[in-house]
Amino acid sequence: MSTQEPSTFKLALFLFVGMGTFALAPILVRLAGDVHPVTLALIRTVTAILILTPFWLKDRIIKKSIEPWTRKEQGLSIAAGCFLALHFLCWFYALAYTSVASASVLVTIHPIILIIVESVMRTNRFKLLTWFGVIVAFSGSVLLAMMDSEAAVPSPNAPLGNGLAILAAIFFVFYILLSRKLRIKAGWLDFVFRVYASTAATCVIVFFLLGISFQVTTAAVICGILLAVGPQIAGHGSINYSVKYVSPTILATLILAEPVFAIFLAAFLFTEVPTFVEISAMSTILFGIILTWFGGQKKR
Repeated sequence: MSTQEPSTFKLALFLFVGMGTFALAPILVRLAGDVHPVTLALIRTVTAILILTPFWLKDRIIKKSIEPWTRKEQGLSIAAGCFLALHFLCWFYALAYTSVASASVLVTIHPIILIIVESVMRTNRFKLLTWFGVIVAFSGSVLLAMMDSEAAVPSPNAPLGNGLAILAAIFFVFYILLSRKLRIKAGWLDFVFRVYASTAATCVIVFFLLGISFQVTTAAVICGILLAVGPQIAGHGSINYSVKYVSPTILATLILAEPVFAIFLAAFLFTEVPTFVEISAMSTILFGIILTWFGGQKKR
């Protein structure tokens, strides 16, 4: 397995594609229609693992390029997959109770959590500019959420939906920290296959435990498949590829761009037109992201 670090251009390309697909996630969930959140998560995660299986088997059986994992690493990969599944489930439920804007913003508060965790654990040392950038981007997200709370479009249960979105962000923090630990050694395909297999298994278990009836429309199936190919394999896949080389905090701050693009897409598809203040908040988020990436991180 090659240990050569990819070029900055390659990393930027992976992340650009990934962020573009992340922005489609809330739109696809909304287009899926009246489908149970767990059912949609099930379709998404099972489809992702079915797509990856032939490629993983090719590397393992034909190329024999898959390195063995210890029991501890296998356990951590299972835990990472469970956290990712809980992240998906909470987020899908959040979109059922609150608006695209609120769910997309609150689910991406993880940078402020991660920069504190990484600093306390001393896994990375950040420049003041990076701290300032995270705070600026987070402030823009908070302002955006405040504006959305006054939107004309009613939400079935905004407080519950917002709480679930925050819980989804916390689960994502655990997931990306474990991903960082495992990706130091593991190859990208081997890592995502093991983690996504655990994610799919968790969704299957939750589906049967809740006794949910598998009643879906064609639109829901199509959206579930697109969620697997786009936001999960390309989106989360780009994060999983890059987390070996880039701090989780910096990657998480980049994900804050998701609600910016998602809200603009929602404006065209669902007439949830952002106000001038909301546009100003989104500009603040982008400015904070630029500061964070410009600041980078200190050497450990």
